[in-house]
Amino acid sequence: MKISILIPVRNEGMHIKIMLKILNSALDGQHEILVIHDLPDDETIGAVKSMGGIYPNVRLIHNNFGKGVVNAVKAGVEASEGEYILIFAADEIGPVLAIEDMVYLLDNGCDLVSCTRYAYGGRRLGGSLIGGFLSRFANKLLCVLSGSVLTDATTGIKMFKRSVFKEIPLESRPIGWAFIFEFAVKAQYKGLRLGEVPIISIDRLYGGKSTFLLWPWVKEYLRWFVWGIKHLPASKRGNKPQVKIPHSTIN
Repeated sequence: MKISILIPVRNEGMHIKIMLKILNSALDGQHEILVIHDLPDDETIGAVKSMGGIYPNVRLIHNNFGKGVVNAVKAGVEASEGEYILIFAADEIGPVLAIEDMVYLLDNGCDLVSCTRYAYGGRRLGGSLIGGFLSRFANKLLCVLSGSVLTDATTGIKMFKRSVFKEIPLESRPIGWAFIFEFAVKAQYKGLRLGEVPIISIDRLYGGKSTFLLWPWVKEYLRWFVWGIKHLPASKRGNKPQVKIPHSTIN
């Protein structure tokens, strides 16, 4: 098994059918898709089961680590079988086209590859105006103040080698996708080899309700923003990773 795609869900019945079709059409075998849910009455479960085994590589996983995306990812990694782990969102269509480039970078020396909406032709469309502004501003400021090599450390679309997940202890509270920001800054602190792939991100293309809550999210993201500023410049490893991008960037 080459790739395990982890999709944490909460009532994503409308999105998941579309996403499963797109992922299985875009990828050439050697992958599994794990749809991870917190509650047994999540509407996503019925949507996946209604597809009647069309995709034998799709598995439903119950998150038994506790509610929240960070715990869903822990449950998914534990249940996965792939050499590479890809964290994906059920409502994001754009990053599907970046998967091949992400695999290429991992095959060629990277330990973790992050998508970026803010460089190399990447773009962010839709979503909360406040959330979009804060994300862009925070990522830019982090690069300036800490020397972060990732232009979009906060994006949830990341692929990494299985061994990397065990190397980075996650301490984030289960609030939104803040843990992925923590994961990115700690990966650089440890001197891992990082890569970036540009994407066009279209938030909630097919509708549905976002779980974005401004103040709780800001507090948790700010926690890891400050951590990065304190620790990245002071890292004694002297092994600042160089970001690599594939040749096929978005025009």
